[in-house]
Amino acid sequence: MSLPSSPSLVRGGKVGTEVVQASVDQKMTSMEYLVLNLCDPTLRERSLAELSKEREMFPDLAPLLWYSFGTIAALVQEILRIYPALSPPTLTSAASTRVCNALTLFQCVASRPETRSSFIEADIPLYLYPFLRTVDKAQAFEQLRLATLGVIGALVKDENTKATEYLLKCETIPLCLNIMEIGNEPSKTVSTFILLKVLRNELGLHRCCDTRGPFYDIAFALQKRVNSPDERPSARLLRCIIQCYLRLLDHPRGHAVLKTWFPSVLQTGTFNDYLTKDPSMQECLQQLLAKMEAGSPIRSLHFLRCSDNAIIP
Repeated sequence: MSLPSSPSLVRGGKVGTEVVQASVDQKMTSMEYLVLNLCDPTLRERSLAELSKEREMFPDLAPLLWYSFGTIAALVQEILRIYPALSPPTLTSAASTRVCNALTLFQCVASRPETRSSFIEADIPLYLYPFLRTVDKAQAFEQLRLATLGVIGALVKDENTKATEYLLKCETIPLCLNIMEIGNEPSKTVSTFILLKVLRNELGLHRCCDTRGPFYDIAFALQKRVNSPDERPSARLLRCIIQCYLRLLDHPRGHAVLKTWFPSVLQTGTFNDYLTKDPSMQECLQQLLAKMEAGSPIRSLHFLRCSDNAIIP
């Protein structure tokens, strides 16, 4: 709909208000229509694609998806329908794209505070964990893992304690560490981002550094990523790794162990080309090295928390 170029519109008069409201109503009607079509198997694929593509235009999409009758069940059906293609690995690119569109809508629900708790209480993430256990490196599977990590990352994006506790209970950290090993660069980065968000929560830090926790697995995975002679970490991945180390040093056990088990490449200028382009990363590394030299844990400064939420796809 084209807006009339009238004085009343420019001044925010009645005509302009009515036109804007009509545009909003039209968008809402379109969104509701597409969500309704998710329950129709013959219309679902197109609706998934359109909602996934245009989700930023619909700020109320998450609650509409969650509270509309049958919608979440339809999305879960999309998840279940590709289980047979996981093993043996026969997932096609088209099937991967379709299920990733459904995962994008789940990510929308997981990212909103008003729907996140219900999403967790319904154990919806458990339906997604088989995707994180895949090891095939075909593009269809890489795309599937990345979209799934996007949902998990949305749960802990604001370092929510309930979401953190849920992910720890569901053994999410070992799955992320495995993807840090086998995944492509985007998947490795988002997996490390999830680890960072769990560590930044006090409960997450203490559980991971507990004697029964995955502390040594985490330290080994981080060390392997920066020491790998065959695959240099990207700047985004390195930023997450440095921040993970910085957070681990906030715990007495992490500080004690990392004093003798710390990658030398972070001390020898190996990544100076990254640091000269990113002053905040350079400052973060300087603080990390200073904490390594300190005799006891020193709390990380909040201003070094960089805008890492942009990592989530």
